[in-house]
Amino acid sequence: MSLQFNAIALLLVVLILLGVLSNNSSITISATVLLLMQQTFLSKYIPFVEKNGLTIGIIILTIGVLSPIVSGKVQLPELKSLFDWKMLIALAVGALVAWLGGRGVSLMGTQPILLTGLLIGTVLGVAFLGGIPVGPLIAAGILSLLIGGK
Repeated sequence: MSLQFNAIALLLVVLILLGVLSNNSSITISATVLLLMQQTFLSKYIPFVEKNGLTIGIIILTIGVLSPIVSGKVQLPELKSLFDWKMLIALAVGALVAWLGGRGVSLMGTQPILLTGLLIGTVLGVAFLGGIPVGPLIAAGILSLLIGGK
């Protein structure tokens, strides 16, 4: 019986360890789910996750962001407060980040090789800098500005 080296499984185990060591449950859970999928009959669903995971994740993230408004914990601002300088800056930054994320998706589609570096950088930022894993899209958008992507 010959054993084959599975670099992807090793990477996922390293990510799980980084997640545990940095006390970051999102990395730990994500890498564990993917490792279990890869190593079991669930591997047939990996293409579905690859194709739809980003969209599903953005939907879940958006639900999480909107839920305090729906629950009443955060009140909708009055119309006049929309013209407060902090609110105007918040609107501008929100629009900028959304635009960068859109550029990031385009860049990842046209230059997928860069995804590896972006993902490793995001994992390092999550594991050691206390970040959250929404960075790859924004990072790709910033990268597209720096390298001249579309």
